[in-house]
This record gives sequence, structure tokens and C-alpha cells, in this order.
Amino acid sequence: MLNIQNIGFVFGLLIASIAQADTTENLRPTGDTAEWRQNLSDKAWEKNIRQQFFQDRKIIEGVEQNILELKVPILAEDATVVPISVHTKIPQTNELYIKKIHIFVDKNPIPLVGAFEFTPDSGKADLAMRIRVDAHNYVRAIAELNTGELYMEKSFIKAKGACSAPPPPGSEESIKLLGKMRMRVMGDLILGKPNLMQLKIRHPNITGMAPLKIGSRVRPPAHFVNAIEITYNDKLIVKASLTFSVSMDPALRFYFVPEKEGTMLVNGTDTKRNEFSGSHQVSLDS
Repeated sequence: MLNIQNIGFVFGLLIASIAQADTTENLRPTGDTAEWRQNLSDKAWEKNIRQQFFQDRKIIEGVEQNILELKVPILAEDATVVPISVHTKIPQTNELYIKKIHIFVDKNPIPLVGAFEFTPDSGKADLAMRIRVDAHNYVRAIAELNTGELYMEKSFIKAKGACSAPPPPGSEESIKLLGKMRMRVMGDLILGKPNLMQLKIRHPNITGMAPLKIGSRVRPPAHFVNAIEITYNDKLIVKASLTFSVSMDPALRFYFVPEKEGTMLVNGTDTKRNEFSGSHQVSLDS
């Protein structure tokens, strides 16, 4: 599902380039302002992230962008579990559909949160999840159509220190239940229409940047879910490459179009090459 070595190489380049960009031009001015932080975030995006993932391709944004909406809280109550959602404005059809959405947090140690691939069987390319946010910066969603156009929406959030925060209570339980899944259809099932599905995977999603306990100097290596593939009745619905910017116990909401009752199947892997899977019977009676 995911070439770990190639993804690791890209992550290494991103971290190195962001560190290099954090020079004296980024020193905090007298009277810290939101505008200064927004400018820093935009610089990180333009100089590092955009070039790594999209090179010189045109990205449509602002008033010209009418494909997606990104919802992010202005202020994170808990930077380790920030709820975000992407709402798309076009249906998924064979002729025109969103084939991929990238989610980024500009100033995270690994800016990429995840890359999500969709098909017409997704019905909608909407997403909702919980992520880690390490600093005051922009969260970005970039949608790529099957025709090749790129559209971007961004939203600024105030947050701090999520990636270096010690694991929250419950992380030991997540280690014990590693890979266990829960799924359910949100609301009544409607055949032939987009239905909202919720998935939760138990996993500590360790960043490798924080001790297991406050006061400890021992930092366990990064260990997180890096890939999932979701099918319904053998048709691909969503495929994702993920990083530790996703919160502990990854939770994802997405759409699918069931033409009849059947089975939702989820296969996943993590960075220790563990493989896990789960299934859910989708029926009009459930």
C-alpha cells in the first residue's frame, strides 16, 4: 500500500528544508502579531511543502476556488486532538470527481497529515478527522480533480506543542488494542445515495518526539498508522497515506454509495509493518 522508504525520504527532505528555512528572517518581531505568524506559515508552504508535492503546478485558491470548504477551529482546545473537516461542493461522478485530497499543517515537523484517494463510488470526497497541530499556522486542504486541476482552501489555527506532548491517558490501552477497529453508518442507510461512515482504529500513533511520561528522557521511536484502504463490496472507496500528524486512535468519517447491502472492509498498516483489518456488515436493518 505504501512505500515506507520513499515516504520516509520525502519526510526527511521536508524536515530538513523547514529547519533550513527557519533563519534569522523568522525571528519574532517586537509585538508578536497574527499577520507575522500567517506570513511565516505561508513562507513554509511556498518554499518547502508546495515544491515537494506540487512543483510548479497551478493551484486555484481564494475567490476563484469553489470546490471545497475547510473547517478548522480558530483556537485549539487541545492541540493533540484538533477536529477538522473537508466539505466538497461537487458530486463524485465518472465524468468528474475529486481523486485526491492532501491535508497539510504548515509548521508541523511533518507537514503532511495525509493524502486521501477517492473514486466515484465515494459519492462525496468529504472528510472529517482529528489531527495534531504543533504551532500557530495554516491548515491546508488541496483537492485534485480527475482532470488534473488543483484547488486549495486554508484556515489559520492557534495551537502549540502537540507533536512533542506526552501521550494522553489511554495510550497504553491503545497499545494493547493495537489495530482494533469500530465502524458504523451515521444515520439510516439509504441505498444508491452517499452515506456517511465512521471509522476508528485503536493505535497510539506515537510521534517519536515526546517521552512516554512527563519527566522522562526516554523517547520511543515513531510508531503510527501509515496506510489504510477502505472498500465496499470489493470497490475502492478511500485509500490513504498517513503520518503521525493524525491524532492517537485515528478516527475518520467519509462517504460511500451502497447500491445494495454488503461488507465494508478496512485494511491498514503501521510503521512497524504491523497489518490489521476489520469489516462491518452494512444492512438496512442495522
